[in-house]
Amino acid sequence: MASCSFSLFASNWSESSSLPASKRSIKQVINTYHNDSLKRLLPLFVAAKVDYPPQKITLLASKRSRRLELWADSGEGYKYIHTYWIRHASGTAGPKLREGDLQVPEGIYEIEGLNPNSKFHLSMKLNYPNSFDLAMAKKEQRHQPGSNIFIHGKTSSVGCLAMGDQAIEDLFVLVERIGPGNSQVVIAPHDPRLLPLFPVPDHLPEWTAELYQQIQQQFEQFK
Repeated sequence: MASCSFSLFASNWSESSSLPASKRSIKQVINTYHNDSLKRLLPLFVAAKVDYPPQKITLLASKRSRRLELWADSGEGYKYIHTYWIRHASGTAGPKLREGDLQVPEGIYEIEGLNPNSKFHLSMKLNYPNSFDLAMAKKEQRHQPGSNIFIHGKTSSVGCLAMGDQAIEDLFVLVERIGPGNSQVVIAPHDPRLLPLFPVPDHLPEWTAELYQQIQQQFEQFK
């Protein structure tokens, strides 16, 4: 399977060891996919009675069911928009601990960059490790907690969320319209609205209980 490692070139995220043969700008990607994505997205927002583009979005990911829910807020509170199927997510239940453990992280993240030149079609970079991840790694003296976690296209991945090309086109366009800083991503081992995250399995780190409390509180805001 392909990995999600990347190098930084000309202020664009690129998950490959060399520059692609033909580079695209974010503007070029938006020009290419915006109209088709809008045809798919706009009816969903109209049905939910949410303005498009919204002010902010939250993506709720469940590793077990491989579902990614899109919720949006146009100033009147979050409303459910759509569910996308996660085409592939490696690893098992439990937080990511180190580079190469194949785990998709669990926690509350932000989208910090858009990559129009991903070898996975398009991708959005998460701010893993976040402050909580770094604090727990420092506490346990783990010096390589991993990095370079993306939501991307295609149907294979190691440690990232592979959404398929059409889904990532829609999400990429949406996030670009509202700004990455207005996008939150919450990743859980399973949907805690259906099955509580407690008790925490004994094989997971002690601090997982604190993490799962944060995740459960986030999910419960989206009924």
